[in-house]
Amino acid sequence: MTEIVAIVLVLLGTVFSVLGVFGFYRLPDVYTRLHATGKVGVLGVVLLLLAAAVVIPQAWSKVLVLVLLMVVVGPVTAHTLSSAAHRLDVEMKDAQRNDLLNEVHEK
Repeated sequence: MTEIVAIVLVLLGTVFSVLGVFGFYRLPDVYTRLHATGKVGVLGVVLLLLAAAVVIPQAWSKVLVLVLLMVVVGPVTAHTLSSAAHRLDVEMKDAQRNDLLNEVHEK
């Protein structure tokens, strides 16, 4: 039974990781690409880590630390990269709304 759970987790993690890659390839600008890789990529890695923990029960403590690290550091990294892109005046492609536009012109 544990092998089936691990296989399902690996397949789901792989699907989410591949979706993150497709999002990175298909989306038009740095901000939307960071959203795809930051959200979907982290979920894919977390599912793969959980699959490893199911296969190797002695690794649960290490897996939990790594999952916590990924959940905390992944979004922070994406936010930092998008903030740096904004400060470097990287344009959004076909933006419907830009709440930070006035902030750039006030500086």
